[in-house]
Amino acid sequence: MTDASDIAVCRTLLRGGSRTFFAASLILPRAVSDPAIALYAFCRLADDAVDLGGGRSHAVEALRDRLTRAYAGQPMPSPADRAFADVVARFAIPRKLPEALLEGLAWDAEGRRYETLNDLLDYAARVAGAVGAMMSLVMRRRDPAVVARACDLGIAMQLTNIARDVGEDARAGRLYLPLQWLREAAIDPAAWLADPCYDMRIGSVIGRLLAVADKFYQRSIAGVGALPVSCRPGIHAARLIYAEIGHELARAGLDSVSRRTVVSGSRKLRLLADAVAHASFAEQGSISDDVEPAVRFLLDAVAASQSTVVLGMSRSTGKSVRDRAVWVLDLFERLEHRDQLRRAGDLS
Repeated sequence: MTDASDIAVCRTLLRGGSRTFFAASLILPRAVSDPAIALYAFCRLADDAVDLGGGRSHAVEALRDRLTRAYAGQPMPSPADRAFADVVARFAIPRKLPEALLEGLAWDAEGRRYETLNDLLDYAARVAGAVGAMMSLVMRRRDPAVVARACDLGIAMQLTNIARDVGEDARAGRLYLPLQWLREAAIDPAAWLADPCYDMRIGSVIGRLLAVADKFYQRSIAGVGALPVSCRPGIHAARLIYAEIGHELARAGLDSVSRRTVVSGSRKLRLLADAVAHASFAEQGSISDDVEPAVRFLLDAVAASQSTVVLGMSRSTGKSVRDRAVWVLDLFERLEHRDQLRRAGDLS
């Protein structure tokens, strides 16, 4: 089991980066909150090492070494590394999942751009789909169809992030929109990046990306019904709240270049209340076994690790699970925090 003092340090680490997540973790069952905090802390440290470190490529290599040590049962002598090593062993989280996240961070470090939607989905699968897969395993759900739907939700959230942050990314010299789409909208990517401004052409590309995100949000619904009953309200709430960013952006004319879209606290509370009102969120029948090609390698890794699973957590994750909405939302909002840190570093 994870050392209590290591988890305590991880909690303190998160307090400054995400007060909401910290508060939620205090009332979540230990069987869920402790491994979630360990994963969250390691991901945060990985993000910070790449975004704030002097040499990004060097930082990625150092993280890979830390990952190797964690999976060898000889983690670096830090609370986050020790807690992470325990969790990946206890929940049989295949190494390819955190490796995928590090690969996505490496792509960020090199400033990679994406020619097609499929190229962008490859990126989203790594920085967000892998996180969704890991959280599915923490909730003891390893069925390929369920993990695939968790990956769908992660991808949807990442595409929403990209659509919302077009202007901020561009001003930091970053461009995540598919270059092919820009040219189809009569936009020269290099020229636009040199002088980013909003018009109906860039709005059409942003709207196109949100439409893809909506497809992934829709496909993720069935996965919610396959989770432990106590987990469903929170995951559903996270899905509703994050998707609302895209809806708000659409209502604002798809302009994420000259303004930043924010979902008000009152609106988040209403969506959370709606999710809680459907706390019994029923199974949706059979779950589609469709798998996005970009995440196939993640599912294959989970399937290959099935025989190493150590059972030990009941299907119910305990009381106060309504607050899981905040937990999951903040986990994925770490993606946003990473982007903000990255931009701050680029602009300094």
